[in-house]
Amino acid sequence: MHPFITIFSAPKPFSDPHIANIQRNAIQSWLHLGEAVDVLLIGEEPGLEQVVNDYSLNYIPAVGRNESGTPLVSSLFSAARNWAKSPYMAYVNADILLLPDFVEAAKQVADQAKDFLLIGQRWDLQVDHLLDFSNDWAQRLKTVVNQTGSLHLPAGSDYFFYPRHLFKDIPDFAIGRAGWDNWMIYHAKQQDWIVVDGTPSITTIHQNHDYSHLPGGRPHYEQDESFVNEDLAGGQGNLYMVLDCDRQIRDGQLRRPQMSLVRALRLAERWTAPKNGADSRVRTYLSRRFRRLRRRVTGSL
Repeated sequence: MHPFITIFSAPKPFSDPHIANIQRNAIQSWLHLGEAVDVLLIGEEPGLEQVVNDYSLNYIPAVGRNESGTPLVSSLFSAARNWAKSPYMAYVNADILLLPDFVEAAKQVADQAKDFLLIGQRWDLQVDHLLDFSNDWAQRLKTVVNQTGSLHLPAGSDYFFYPRHLFKDIPDFAIGRAGWDNWMIYHAKQQDWIVVDGTPSITTIHQNHDYSHLPGGRPHYEQDESFVNEDLAGGQGNLYMVLDCDRQIRDGQLRRPQMSLVRALRLAERWTAPKNGADSRVRTYLSRRFRRLRRRVTGSL
């Protein structure tokens, strides 16, 4: 029997002790999801081969890179698809802890939809040590998240669960930079795939970190490669977010998202955006106004 999901990721270098710890935590959480999951790591970053050996992981060292040496999303997804035996794939950022509710919700979505993309908001949590994955680890983590975690804004996504036959044509985005994750949502909607928000059912935990691993220590959205990603995506109008989902998985069922002020502002922002690259000053003005209102409501930049 083949596994249900192949979880794949391209970790950062393990040179920084904090980054090393949180990435080991994330990988351990995936390995503890049971026989339904295969874990595949891709890349040749410093320290990765040692982690692969420590945990007896599946591993693909070779990956396409851009001129800055950053792995390409297109190469990662292609390599993982060609390697996998499972019917479903999940790209997960290497600092993300997954709990068993991820597999449960993924199966529920797969039972109710054919072509789809499952994404969701994450919970931000400060983790400064290697975690204990003995009995009841998931419940312990959930308790800590409820006590001290904070739900991240609905922009971008840290995981992508989808049927293996999808996403065969991805631009050469730089991984770990802004924009590509937003394009994934946009592309799925353009293909009329169902885009599902897993936030009500999945506790996805992001372990906080700084940006010292990036050039100049600047956040990923301020990197030059992020601006290249945005151009490859077709511009800011093609950068979608969790608010653009068609459905949510709630109580085991695919349901329409509940309307809220933030969601209404996002809909207005999309509806007024210039279409097909047309230069409309009125539409651009209105779209920007709705964007500012949405960001003011959510407290985002």
